[in-house]
Amino acid sequence: MHPVQRPSALRRAATALALLAIAALAVAATTSVWRPLAKDGVHDPKSPAIALLQEPAEALSALPRDTAGNMVRWVQALDSGAINPRSNLAPGTEVRLREDEIIVAKFGSMPAVKFPHRQHTLWLDCSNCHEHLFKSKIGANSFSMMAILDGEQCGLCHGAVAFPLTECMRCHSVPNESLRRRPPP
Repeated sequence: MHPVQRPSALRRAATALALLAIAALAVAATTSVWRPLAKDGVHDPKSPAIALLQEPAEALSALPRDTAGNMVRWVQALDSGAINPRSNLAPGTEVRLREDEIIVAKFGSMPAVKFPHRQHTLWLDCSNCHEHLFKSKIGANSFSMMAILDGEQCGLCHGAVAFPLTECMRCHSVPNESLRRRPPP
């Protein structure tokens, strides 16, 4: 037997041990996902008011888990009814929900971006983004990953209050090949 090769039983045991180690790390990571308020670097741990606040682990642990950012899938939490935020603060405010999606195609090395209006208008009014961040006209906007990474355009929220920019495939989700194909006439 070649010195590098292992019998299949040993290989399976090594794989099982590696998986157990990964699982143990995952369990350890999930127990300390959210820092206690007294240790988050934002709240004053000596303030008596800190006892009045709900700890993030208590507030967020029942919500659908994510693997990035603040570890919560907020849209899934909303869709499942786990949370039910107010639709508006001022009586009579019209809530406009849009169901359309916009495909931003560059045909570069990354898949195209699918922008889902629904997930955004569940939380935001159109005026949060239009007309200062984005024009309400197809083709009128020039997107730039540099600007986004600098906290402009989509980067104003993603990486701050929405899932982080390290989750590329959540936005870059449309294979360019599917856009290049044209149905026969």
